[in-house]
Amino acid sequence: QVQLVESGGGLVQPGGSLRLSCAASGSIFKMYFMDWYRQAPGKQRELVAAFGSGGSTNYADSVKGRFTISRDNAKNTVHLQMNSLKPEDTAVYYCHAWKGIFAYWGQGTQVTVSS
Repeated sequence: QVQLVESGGGLVQPGGSLRLSCAASGSIFKMYFMDWYRQAPGKQRELVAAFGSGGSTNYADSVKGRFTISRDNAKNTVHLQMNSLKPEDTAVYYCHAWKGIFAYWGQGTQVTVSS
């Protein structure tokens, strides 16, 4: 059974930082592409950060320079470091693993940016 378990969400003030983590089973971590999405209330789910080919990374324009996606191969974990958070970053953040026609989602973790 595929498991993607997110953690690290919470309430943070504008300008603050959070680090999200997504733990995956070993087979998924090794064989699937992994990325982060988010969904704000009343909005469509959007891609936030992803690994590209050759180890490159891609980001939504709205988070470039503030968010960093990384992976810890020893722990089968993908992280999303979020700095300089803004109220508009408030959303449920989802870990996503995909390969071809197969895709899996984590349960989501709430991030709220508010003073």
